[in-house]
Amino acid sequence: MATSATPFSAATTTTLFSLFPKPTSTTTTTLFSFSDTSKPLFLSLSSTRSFPTHLSCTKKDGIDITFFEQENPDEQITFDPPEKPEGFIPPRAIDEPPFESEEDIARAYEELYGPAYSGETFLGNDIYAMDSKVKKSTGFGSKSKKEKIRDGFDENVVQVRRVTKVVKGGKHMRFRAVVVVGDKKGQVGVGVGKAKEVIAAVQKAATDARRNIITVPMTKYLTFPHRNEADYGAARVMLRPAAPGTGVIAGGAVRTVLEMAGVENALGKQLGSNNALNNARATILAVQTMRQFSEVARDRGIPMEELWK
Repeated sequence: MATSATPFSAATTTTLFSLFPKPTSTTTTTLFSFSDTSKPLFLSLSSTRSFPTHLSCTKKDGIDITFFEQENPDEQITFDPPEKPEGFIPPRAIDEPPFESEEDIARAYEELYGPAYSGETFLGNDIYAMDSKVKKSTGFGSKSKKEKIRDGFDENVVQVRRVTKVVKGGKHMRFRAVVVVGDKKGQVGVGVGKAKEVIAAVQKAATDARRNIITVPMTKYLTFPHRNEADYGAARVMLRPAAPGTGVIAGGAVRTVLEMAGVENALGKQLGSNNALNNARATILAVQTMRQFSEVARDRGIPMEELWK
């Protein structure tokens, strides 16, 4: 019977189709293949191949890609273990003597995990002090705390407020923290952060404050070189230099910013809103616009003595 190029046609009616045929003298191997010689793609069954049996995909250019190949699936394969190395000692079975005593097991346990909860020790350890290696890594109270950043800056929380954002589905409550960081040597910054928890909000605010560090101009008496005022929103802040021994006479966020900057003698006054964040930022603006006398004299091209003439 001639084979016609029609989809899903068999070459002969007497051929058995099997991926693993038994090697007999009357049975031939059937090949399951895809033909891409013409369009559309034809699926054909042919019996023109003998052992080995394999599943293949034939493309138009004649490339045969074999997916499975096995010489004889009924062949018996014997296991040939590798040779043992010289000096090999076979391990002792569990049920073979000598057996470990309970004290030996307790010593091995204590070496790995520390003293047991029974309150007995076989290695002389303190049963009332838990080793850091044995502390719980999971469970309640085991959450690792984030180490405090040690870069020379101190943090001071000015305000923590609960804020609410109204959305379509309801209200989202968050905590907003205002933090001032400074090294008390002329470096200070103000930051704000929001989060679902107070600790996370403070951490975000401290990170934001470290990104906005400014330098405060000060004299040798740790005060301002001149008076200045600044506005931020509805807040207005007035700063004045003071004589040595005066201290920082200010209140609210203005006092916190000046103390974290290292100013020891100054006068400050909030003239506008009482908002802590706006007053802190107004203080930063007032300090930023201050200039040293040496800078003014250098820009004008005159000696410092002529500034007071």
